[in-house]
Amino acid sequence: MFKPHVTVACVVHAEGKFLVVEETINGKALWNQPAGHLEADETLVQAAERELWEETGIRATPQHFIRLHQWIAPDNTPFLRFLFVIELDKMCATEPHDSDIDRCLWVSADEILQAKNLRSALVAESIRCYHGGSPLSAVAAWRI
Repeated sequence: MFKPHVTVACVVHAEGKFLVVEETINGKALWNQPAGHLEADETLVQAAERELWEETGIRATPQHFIRLHQWIAPDNTPFLRFLFVIELDKMCATEPHDSDIDRCLWVSADEILQAKNLRSALVAESIRCYHGGSPLSAVAAWRI
């Protein structure tokens, strides 16, 4: 049976800027959206909220589901990445609670699209997909 890793990511937007998290991997500072794995007994939206808080210190609920990306990492690990959008009224201070996150930055879409230090091409693709989206009901959780 095929069992891909399930992850969530959030495009966080406020005042024309996007929030990225910076983490050092193999000695290089890389940018990503707040993102991480789905945990047991957690809905996709709950996972997005938790990862946002852990990586940025911000408590917010996604307003829209943007897209599902299926991708294969360079080491051939398969992933399903559920992408959400969080619109904030204003840029706010951040305080990462995840020791893997060095800092958070508010940057423009162009800065992300032109950056040479993205963790993966999905970071830029997420910004390109930002204006699309579906209601959260598109990924509703059911227990039967």
